[in-house]
Amino acid sequence: MKLGLLASHRGSSVQAVVEACASGRLAAVPRVVIGNNADAEVLARARRHGIPCCHLSGSTHPDPARLDEAILDALVSHDVELVVLAGYLKKLGPQTLRHFAGRVLNIHPALLPKFGGQGMYGRRVHEAVLAAGERETGVTIHLADDEYDHGRIVAQCRVPVLPHDTVESLAERVLDLEHVFLVETLAAIVSGAVKLP
Repeated sequence: MKLGLLASHRGSSVQAVVEACASGRLAAVPRVVIGNNADAEVLARARRHGIPCCHLSGSTHPDPARLDEAILDALVSHDVELVVLAGYLKKLGPQTLRHFAGRVLNIHPALLPKFGGQGMYGRRVHEAVLAAGERETGVTIHLADDEYDHGRIVAQCRVPVLPHDTVESLAERVLDLEHVFLVETLAAIVSGAVKLP
């Protein structure tokens, strides 16, 4: 399976996928990494592994339609079959979503439909989970569409919220599981155990 990976900042989930591919645990190959911040650590990670990468954002393409076109071109030119939004904080444009319909996965650090939507990312999600007094949270992998955190859920796993949890401790436990769960879910998709539309 040829993967296109998009991220906005550190790219630790991208790293987990790249390592799983390199070790043979995941029968896939990262074909391109796209970051929407020029100095994002994810781009440096991609370069270290020799994976083609590029910065595409509103600063490189101020017109949203042109940005959408550039992202689609980058994915198509690298022969991508499945797009993975791994900590990518922007919505994909309509051309890209149409071309890869049913083949764009997003990872969210909570049990959707709870604690999703515009602005719900990173520590904000974990703050909201703790403020709501939830006893569990988790990781959701879903098909991306034109709304934030909205498309069909592909897989979920649960993480207990412990009485002494802080935003930091909860975020760390969820992220650790996210890395493992993303690789497991991708492997299930590659093997056909999980079917995409």
